[in-house]
Amino acid sequence: MTRLKEIPARPILPSALAAVAAVALLFPALPWAQDTAAAGPPKGGGFFPLSEVHRGLRATAWTVFTGTRPEPMDVEILGVLPGARGPGHDMILAQLHGTKPEYTGVVAGMSGSPVYVGDRLLGSLSFRIGQFSRDPIAGITPIAQMLEVRDLPAKSIQAEIPSALPPQMPGLQGSLQAMETPLVMAGFRPEAIRLWQQKMAGTGLDTVAAGGMGGSSTGDAEPSARAAAEVVPGSAVSMLLVRGDLEIAATCTVTYVDPKQILACGHPVLQAGPVSVPMTTAEVVATLASPLNAFKIVNTGATIGAFTEDRDAAIRGVLGARAQMIPMQIRVHGMAKERTLHIEVLDLAALTPQAMLVALYNTLLSSNDNTAETSYHVTGTIDVAGYAPSPVELWASAGDSMGAPLMAALMAGDKFTRLYANGTRLGTVRSVTLDVEAIPRRMQVELAGARIVSGDIVHAGDSLVVEATLRPWRQPARNVRIGFKLPARLGPGNLRLLVSDGGTLDRTLDQPRMTSHSPDLDSVLAQASRQHPADRVYVSLLVPETQGGTAGQALTSLPLSMANQMEPARASQEASLNGESAELAGQAPAGGVLSGFQVLNLHIEAGGGLD
Repeated sequence: MTRLKEIPARPILPSALAAVAAVALLFPALPWAQDTAAAGPPKGGGFFPLSEVHRGLRATAWTVFTGTRPEPMDVEILGVLPGARGPGHDMILAQLHGTKPEYTGVVAGMSGSPVYVGDRLLGSLSFRIGQFSRDPIAGITPIAQMLEVRDLPAKSIQAEIPSALPPQMPGLQGSLQAMETPLVMAGFRPEAIRLWQQKMAGTGLDTVAAGGMGGSSTGDAEPSARAAAEVVPGSAVSMLLVRGDLEIAATCTVTYVDPKQILACGHPVLQAGPVSVPMTTAEVVATLASPLNAFKIVNTGATIGAFTEDRDAAIRGVLGARAQMIPMQIRVHGMAKERTLHIEVLDLAALTPQAMLVALYNTLLSSNDNTAETSYHVTGTIDVAGYAPSPVELWASAGDSMGAPLMAALMAGDKFTRLYANGTRLGTVRSVTLDVEAIPRRMQVELAGARIVSGDIVHAGDSLVVEATLRPWRQPARNVRIGFKLPARLGPGNLRLLVSDGGTLDRTLDQPRMTSHSPDLDSVLAQASRQHPADRVYVSLLVPETQGGTAGQALTSLPLSMANQMEPARASQEASLNGESAELAGQAPAGGVLSGFQVLNLHIEAGGGLD
């Protein structure tokens, strides 16, 4: 158990909110307090060493309760918790005094608030005790640990990161927790926020606070030097995970400022290491007091640089730097009003797919024309540096159990994740462009039956017609005729025809197999480019010839020599071989999202056909 250094046992006085309110009404701020607040946090006083910290030491913390100007709070040092944050990572325990902190308690968004002994910087308020503590007791991250983050050399962004901040830190029987970083999701509907919380459960980024968008925008906007000059220790700053027409921002408080960079939070936000995300100013609209979840309600402001490090003891932002984000454009049409959304999303493995998924889902929901009977046809491209743009085409019909907007978002998200999370990807994702057609009806179509119009006894080279009976949702069945020609190479014997939807055809061409490793990006891109649209009916020949599959490619009608060459790859589970090749012969529009298949039998007689 963590030992509390230099603190003899003594009860902690409970807060009396009624008494505090009465004092606040009867005794306005004293002149010395007004002078201190007007002067702002100390400048250039150096750092207060941890070795000189002792019980009873008096200090001052600075944070923003409303607006943009930091206000002082009295701090009483209770002692030091050796190793509370891990071996060699001590924590200072303190109690806050004053009308506002005793009313609000320790507030989400207060993390990073600088603490000074005289004019020397001691560290930042970063941790709290439980959720229902009656006293504003906080843990202080010593400034020496935060300066280690300041002095880290610049590194490239990691491709893979651990999930976000653990909800609890060791110490005090597990009740010592990092102050939550309030997450503002501006422009998002409640359903999209719930989806985000579901995806982010347990990461520390599932607590969403109220707030709004500020001056952030997409594109290569120049960071504001004027806004950066107004940032001081105690100012609120935001880390933008998404910016543009929608915004997801995490907000905490600045601890340290020098001409080139800042340190903030006093704990990690994403636990990501090297990052590249926009850094903005923030305005605190109000500070909400709650024994369960007190937090600051914020509006983000002007871009002032980019956060480049997200470490255990602090996050570091470089003033004037530009973040590397992934542009995303979503155009929705087919309804009364066309809408185009422009956003940029952080490039970070643990969060990017979820952010894009939720942004698309929110866009599909955000229309007065959207109803339970609306279906979606999504097309577009995902552009990865070094490769041809990967096409996107998917359908989500109304009537699905999870709803068409969520289904469309999940399918597009899965498509993106297959490319983005591929371990062999070297280039960055340069852009995602999606075009969404909203269709005000169910697009479900069932394949009710199929037959060969000209009879089932044929010759090689004959022209045939297959008639498929399609049954749209709550509409009369209709027949679709698909003509094709049998290959002249076919010998006498039986032949099967597959009449099917696109998904069934794709599964027939790409036979499932056990593999020893995940497919590389070239294979994933090749397979994606060969997928068949879901709104067509297909006729395929199931020819009794060898079919192989490797590196995302389906190789039909293989010669025996090539099949023999692929046999070692099949033995090592790098390829598949089967005795029947699927060969697409013809197709026709289905008028909706088709489901179902039927297998027809032909008999090929020896000799030439009529054609």
